[in-house]
Amino acid sequence: MHAIAVSEYGATPALMNLPRPEPGPGEIVVKMIAAGLNPIDWKIADGMFKDSADAPFPLILGRDGAGVVDDVGEGVTRLRHGEQVYGCFDQVDRGLGSFAEYAVARDDGPVARMPEGMLYTQAAAVPTASMTALAMVEAAEIDAGHTVLVVGATGGVGQGLVQLAAREGAKVIATARDDMAGTMRRLGADETVDHTGDELNRQVLGVHTDGIDAVLDVVSDTGATEGIAQLLRPGGVYVSTTWSVNPDAMEARGLRGINLETEPSAEMLERLSDLIDAGELRVSIEREVPLADAPEALAESRAGGARGKTVIRI
Repeated sequence: MHAIAVSEYGATPALMNLPRPEPGPGEIVVKMIAAGLNPIDWKIADGMFKDSADAPFPLILGRDGAGVVDDVGEGVTRLRHGEQVYGCFDQVDRGLGSFAEYAVARDDGPVARMPEGMLYTQAAAVPTASMTALAMVEAAEIDAGHTVLVVGATGGVGQGLVQLAAREGAKVIATARDDMAGTMRRLGADETVDHTGDELNRQVLGVHTDGIDAVLDVVSDTGATEGIAQLLRPGGVYVSTTWSVNPDAMEARGLRGINLETEPSAEMLERLSDLIDAGELRVSIEREVPLADAPEALAESRAGGARGKTVIRI
């Protein structure tokens, strides 16, 4: 089968011809139709998580995807041959991922039946980004009347954050360049601030002089986080997916600091399916590329500036 893989950590991802995986007990093999690209994909390729996972090579990249169950292993009871499914397919310890013609997942893992009427390309864009957004909003305990700053609002996770925070009744401030301000407002943002222009804190405090209640941040490093945290009023919360928060320092100032690592699950995917079916969550696809162009798309993701999800057509 064709797959995008690396021969070692730090190597340039390339199109390879690799063996089709077989299902073990409790596993399904899915014929992939589309895969979603996330920053974690190039981070794995670069070896950022090599200390926590002993990966064999070639290592197939890709976490998210959607397709059709092609084969099932012994003991599989939840999902059946021929069903349309989407979810997370990365198994780094076995060298397997979703950027391939076939991928493996556990029957009891973070894979679910696709929402009714959803396209494969749309479904592939949902799992990691939308589960992360849902987990961040819940961890921050966003509620009606809160003022929330979303840092990194134009990417896949950020766009989900804007919608889900607004759904809870919060006033949402989204970081976005001027050409994305309209998109952010359509997704539910009440205000936008251009993080490439005047200093971010000055823009926010110019309107919210007594501070804000929460920061949901998917991009900042430790230095930037320390500065942005100055916006929080007492009792506020800062949630980071880049692990840039110092919880002890936050607590000393009467704040909550959370470094979040999302645990994907079928239950979370099913909740997201309900939100999508109800029209309460939309996933913006910036572009679709064929499998052969995935290495270039990974390089562009590494460079930053996403305005939605990139989806790979398998």
